[in-house]
Amino acid sequence: MIGCDILIFRCRRKKIDVTRKRKTKEVEEMVTRTVDLRSDTVTKPTEAMRAAMASADVDDDVLSRDPTAQWFEEEVARIMGKEAAVFVPSGTMGNLISVLVHCEVRGSEVILGANSHIHIYENGGISTIGGVHPRTVKNNPDGTMDIDRIEAAIRHPDGELYYPTTRLICLENTHANCGGRCISAEYTDKVGELARKHGLKLHIDGARIFNASAALGVPVHRLIQAADSASDLVMDASGLPVKRVGCSGWICHCRNQGFHYKGSQFSLCDQVFFNINESSMISSMSLCEALEKFGVLAMPASSTRCSLIPFVRQGSHPLPDFGERCPLCTNLYQGCCAISLLLLLRPEMSF
Repeated sequence: MIGCDILIFRCRRKKIDVTRKRKTKEVEEMVTRTVDLRSDTVTKPTEAMRAAMASADVDDDVLSRDPTAQWFEEEVARIMGKEAAVFVPSGTMGNLISVLVHCEVRGSEVILGANSHIHIYENGGISTIGGVHPRTVKNNPDGTMDIDRIEAAIRHPDGELYYPTTRLICLENTHANCGGRCISAEYTDKVGELARKHGLKLHIDGARIFNASAALGVPVHRLIQAADSASDLVMDASGLPVKRVGCSGWICHCRNQGFHYKGSQFSLCDQVFFNINESSMISSMSLCEALEKFGVLAMPASSTRCSLIPFVRQGSHPLPDFGERCPLCTNLYQGCCAISLLLLLRPEMSF
């Protein structure tokens, strides 16, 4: 009996040791599985996403010929209830372009939260690049700003000799530095009403607007209905490292601002703009397509404006060349020659 007791004890002891080892291994595995909470941007694409990116149908988006980008922009514009959208690489760039488009004149002023992402975490780009002055208003714990404080921050036109001119109000939804608080559609409507009252524009930094939509049970388009523009960061929700701007009415200007910003080789002095008379029978898109047939690279800047950019493309039509000279000069010269030929062929056009 004693031997049996010892055998049973040893078996039980072995079983306990095995159980302990299993639990220890499980604990070790749990410790090695880290949940990274540094930022909602610490996300990675899934294998399915990588495969979709690798097999995507792509083309030159500068020339508005990329079918995937076009579909993506159209779909986001539909979801957000805006006229159009433009794809950009980052959230900072999306907000910067929006501010620059609304505040075209240097020395303009934007009212935004003192604890907002645009003001604190975006390199001061609206000032250093756009010459836009930020006027901050205290954020409440829920991410909002008091309506009366926003109105008090709007510059009076009588002081334009001394002060910047207020042109824009910015909100953030959800508000990162306030704990990811959701901004309601009703509050946004009130700010939009205030903006219209004073002839201002409203932009929403919607880096987590889809999160707010899910939490509040309100469609995205309703949350930004009062806004003139909004941005959303799909990286935060899906792992894709991209952001876009949903906008209404000024998409061409928005694309143009993004084009200047993307690379150091482009600047305002690198382009030559042609204005098309309103009485002309040709649109800017048609003109650009006609110029392309002559080997001239042009982009529509608006419905009545297009620009020649510093690249020379070889066309089928023989035009004089400057040889090894500046590409912009060559393109400009070829463009002028092409436009002259177009005027000869179609006298009804005017520039």
